[in-house]
Amino acid sequence: MQYKHLGRTGLKVSRIALGTMNFGERADEAASFKIMDAALEAGINFFDTADVYGGPQSPDMVKGYGTSEEIIGNWLAQNPARRDKIVLATKVYQPMDTGPNDKYLSAYRIRRACEASLRRLKTDHIDLYQMHHIDRATPWEEIWQAMEQLIREGKITYVGSSNFAGWDIATAQCSAASRHLLGLASEQSLYNLSQRTIELEVIPALRHFGIGLIPWSPMGMGLLGGVLGKITEGRRAAPGLQQQIRRFRPQLEAYEALCQELGQAPAVVALAWLLHNPVVTSVISGPRTVEQLQQNLPAITLKLSDETLAKLDAIWPGPGGEAPQAYAW
Repeated sequence: MQYKHLGRTGLKVSRIALGTMNFGERADEAASFKIMDAALEAGINFFDTADVYGGPQSPDMVKGYGTSEEIIGNWLAQNPARRDKIVLATKVYQPMDTGPNDKYLSAYRIRRACEASLRRLKTDHIDLYQMHHIDRATPWEEIWQAMEQLIREGKITYVGSSNFAGWDIATAQCSAASRHLLGLASEQSLYNLSQRTIELEVIPALRHFGIGLIPWSPMGMGLLGGVLGKITEGRRAAPGLQQQIRRFRPQLEAYEALCQELGQAPAVVALAWLLHNPVVTSVISGPRTVEQLQQNLPAITLKLSDETLAKLDAIWPGPGGEAPQAYAW
């Protein structure tokens, strides 16, 4: 396993992070325990979850269940020594009940959500506490005051964001600096070969402020995982993914042919491409089985040549560079 500093912090995390969104929904507790055991054995020390993970969630997203956190907590309780071997990350923002203050990022909500996550995770501290989405209705002074209090109490160590726009990241950092706080250590964003919009402004902002990027959905919800060879199986048979396959079929054919030339699984190439970006700290891998986790690990050591990177850019073109050059001239 390889490790990298989480942004500008002194904390080192594995280049592959264990995503646990499937725990409790697509993987039961026994399967989840096996996945965590295998991750730890492989040297993965970065475990990522969220209070809302583990569903099933209602169609209108009015309530989360916290099942993923509970499963992790039960795993940690089996062997408390494991807690010091992992960097534990969770998130706050999504609705966890139906009350008006059971969602978003008010100081009231952050405090209560953190305490609830700690109970479910059966731990006394969260290493990375991430804001799951931006809440522009709550002032940054209030958000940072709440986070600062949790840090002071030892309940959290670092603060991260997820799904923030570039200007949200800049605003957050300026507000944190005015309070003499470290601010954001990381940002989780949707980023993969087929979805590269964050190259316009989010990635430049992260590089400027020294914030580590943690891409989620690195395989585009399965699109980049060798989908053409398995189009009738499991999740790949879902209507939404079938529509994406039809939309991107020429690119998928070229991509999977290139992967075959390289002698590498498409999923491994997709992950390796992300890890070549110096702003990327760690990539989320959210397996449903131990086998899926192990199949992704070769991406850590796969080095893609400049020629291969150019071919991938030709197949999956980005937005044309960074803003404003990408569109202004």
